[in-house]
Amino acid sequence: MNIKQDGIAPNAGRLLWAGFMAILAAGVGFGIRGGILANWGAEFGFTAEELGAINGAGFTGFCFGIIIGGVIVDRIGYGKLVIAAFVLHALSALITLGASPEQAKLVAYNLLYWGLFLFAVANGTLEAVANPLVATLFPNNRTHYLNILHASWPAGLVLGGAIGWSLGEKLAWHWKAQLALFLVPTVIYGLMFFGQHMPRSEASQKGLKLGDMFQDVGLLGGLVVCGLVALFIKDAFGPMLTLFTGVDFFSGRAFWWVALGVAGALWALVGVITKGSFGHLLLFALFVAHALVGAVELGTDGWIQNITGNILTPAEGKILFVFTSAIMFALRFCADFLQKKLGLSPVGILLSCAVLAVLGLLLTSRIETFAGAMFALAVYAVGKTFFWPTMLAVVSDRFPRTGAVAMSIMGGIGMMSAGLIGSKGLGYAKDRFAGEALAQSNVAIFEQYKAAEPSRFLFFAPAHGLDGKKLGQAQDQLAQLRKELAATGVKDPKVAFEKLPDEPKTVLKASIVGDRKTLVADAFIPATMAVIYLLILIYFRAIGGYKPVHIVPVETPGARGAHPSGSH
Repeated sequence: MNIKQDGIAPNAGRLLWAGFMAILAAGVGFGIRGGILANWGAEFGFTAEELGAINGAGFTGFCFGIIIGGVIVDRIGYGKLVIAAFVLHALSALITLGASPEQAKLVAYNLLYWGLFLFAVANGTLEAVANPLVATLFPNNRTHYLNILHASWPAGLVLGGAIGWSLGEKLAWHWKAQLALFLVPTVIYGLMFFGQHMPRSEASQKGLKLGDMFQDVGLLGGLVVCGLVALFIKDAFGPMLTLFTGVDFFSGRAFWWVALGVAGALWALVGVITKGSFGHLLLFALFVAHALVGAVELGTDGWIQNITGNILTPAEGKILFVFTSAIMFALRFCADFLQKKLGLSPVGILLSCAVLAVLGLLLTSRIETFAGAMFALAVYAVGKTFFWPTMLAVVSDRFPRTGAVAMSIMGGIGMMSAGLIGSKGLGYAKDRFAGEALAQSNVAIFEQYKAAEPSRFLFFAPAHGLDGKKLGQAQDQLAQLRKELAATGVKDPKVAFEKLPDEPKTVLKASIVGDRKTLVADAFIPATMAVIYLLILIYFRAIGGYKPVHIVPVETPGARGAHPSGSH
C-alpha cells in the first residue's frame, strides 16, 4: 500500500488517518455503550425494548448528521463540518452523563436518548466529511481505501470492548467514567484535521448543482429515507412529548399521522429538488440493501455483548466482542486482495458476506461453550466485515454524479435503520421471546417478573418482556454466586447456574431462550440481503460486468454526464 502514490493530494495520508481517527471515536463510544446496556437496565429499570430504543438513538441521529452534512459539504467545506462535529461530541457527553437513578425514569430515558442522539449526529457529520473525502483522494481504488477508512470502526469497537472488560468487569468503573473515554480520540481527530486543505468531490469540481446530484436518488431513494424519518419522529418525539405533557404520544395511533405527514412533506420536497425524477432503480435497491446492512451489522453489534454475555458470562461476552471486532479490523485491509487476487467484484464480495453472516448468526444461536462461540462469531465477523465500506464504494463507483449526496444518504439510511429497526427490533424480539418462554415455563413467575408496560415494534403485536431491574437482580445473584464458587476453586460458570434457587434460575433460562430465538430471527435479514445482491450481480452480468463510472463534462457532444470506464 503506497498512499502517497495512490492519493491525488500531498496530504492524502494525513487526511485518510484523520478520518480514521474520527470514525474510531464513534466506534469507541459504541463499543463502550454495548457493554453498559445491562448497567442501564439494572440502574433505571428499562426493558430490553427501551434499551434498544435508547441505544438506537446512537444510530438514528447519524442519519441527520450525514445527510444534512452530505448536502452542504460541497458548499461550506469540510473544515466547518469537522468543527461542528467536535462541538456536538462534547455536548453529547454533557447530556448523557447527566442521567442518574435519582431522576424519574422518563427523565433519565430522555437524557440518555438525546445525549446518544447528539453523539450520533456528530458521528454522521464526520462521515459526511470522511467518505467523500477518501473517495475523492483515491479515485482509482475506492473499495480498498474506504475499507481502510472503515477499519477504524472495528478498531474503536476493540478499544471500547476492552475498556468495558478491563475497567468495567475487572475494576468496576462506573458506566459514566467508561463512556467519557470516547472524548480522547475526539480531541485527537480535531488536532489531525486542524489546518488541512481538503479537495472537493468529483461532482463539485465538474460544477454539478444540487438538483443534478439528486437526480439518481429521485423519488424512489427519497421514499426509503422518508419512511425511516416517519418512524424516527414517532419513536423519538413521542416519549419527549409524553414527558412534558403527560399525554401518551408514544403508543397512540394519532401521532403516526403526524409522523407520516412530516415525512410526506419531505418526500414532496425531494420531488421539487429533483424536478420529479423517478430515480435510478439500482440506487434504490442499494438503499434498501443498506438499510438491512445497518439493521444486521450495527443493530446486532449493539446487542451482541449483552446476548453472548447472557448465554455464557458477561466477561466472556465482552471478550468475544473484542475478538470479532479485531477480525473485522484486520480483514478490512484485505479488500484489495479479494478483488485482485480472488477476482471478486464488489457485488461478489457483498453476496459472499451475506451468506456467511446468515451462517454465523445461526451458529451463534446454538453456542454452549466459549470455544464454540469463538468459531460461530468468527464466521459472523467475516460475513459482516465488508458490508458497509463496500456498499459505499459501489455507490461512489456507479453514481459519481451524486457527489457526496448518495454516499451520505446511504450512510444515513444504514444508521437510522440500525437504530429504528435493528437495535429496537432486536430489543423487542428479546422481550417477546423471553416473556413467552417464561410464561410457558411458569406463569406465576412470569406475572411477577413481567414489565409493567408492553414492548412495541412496527406492526407486531405488543409483547410483555421482563422488568429490567428484576432481571438485573437475578443476574446479580448469579454473578455473586460465581464469585463465591471461584474463591473456592470452582471455575466452571455452569456450576453456579445450577446452584441458583429455582425462581432466578427459571427467569434466566427464559432470558437465554429469548436471546437464542432473537439471533435466529436476526438471520433472516442477511438472507434477504443475499437475494438482493444476487439479483444485482445478475444485473451487472447482463450489462457486461461491474465497471466504475466517471463523469463526462457536460459540454461533450452527446454526453449524458457519466460513462463506465473503458467503455465506448
